[in-house]
Amino acid sequence: MNITVFGASGGIGRELVAQALSAGHDVTAVGRTSAAFDLTHPRLDVVRVPGLTDPGPLVPALIGRDAALSAVGPRGPRQVTVASTATRGILAALEQAGVKRFLAVSAAPVGPVPEGDSFLNRRILFPLIGTLLRGIYGDLAVMEREIAASGTEWTVVRPPKLVNGPVTGRHRIAIGANVPRGRNTTRADVAAAMLAILDDSATIRHPVGVAR
Repeated sequence: MNITVFGASGGIGRELVAQALSAGHDVTAVGRTSAAFDLTHPRLDVVRVPGLTDPGPLVPALIGRDAALSAVGPRGPRQVTVASTATRGILAALEQAGVKRFLAVSAAPVGPVPEGDSFLNRRILFPLIGTLLRGIYGDLAVMEREIAASGTEWTVVRPPKLVNGPVTGRHRIAIGANVPRGRNTTRADVAAAMLAILDDSATIRHPVGVAR
């Protein structure tokens, strides 16, 4: 498969690129001009753009691709509009390039607390995190609504707390819901889950929870 990865210099984005190449995909990695990215591979093209809000520079990185994946997100609590503004530009570029399949990273607190979740998650952790980072999660909710309203064959992936570490293979997924009692997951496992569901039609136009 020939895929484009946006936000390729971030933790999940870099894992997406590396794992996709290992799986035999051809990859176009898109990142901001100022972002550090040092991966090289015969099947990897690296495209640097000033930003992701203008679809014009993004279209050439999408022409002829089978799918696009976005790991774009805030790097800190003050970047409260990064996800929605960047995704808006990506969606416009996808439409212009004629690429339908699109996966994007969101976050578990955007979705409802799943049935059977722990008292700690339901009554303490989710409400506390939602309050502390309401700006970021509010922006992710906006992003999800705009993705859902697009003409893409979309899937949004909602992990809980992200941690560093290798692919464990122990992650669980839940189509249309968050994973019950899911407290964290590695960035590598999120990337592995995204690549695994890339051609899974059951996930199209659904959020998918990913957690250990």
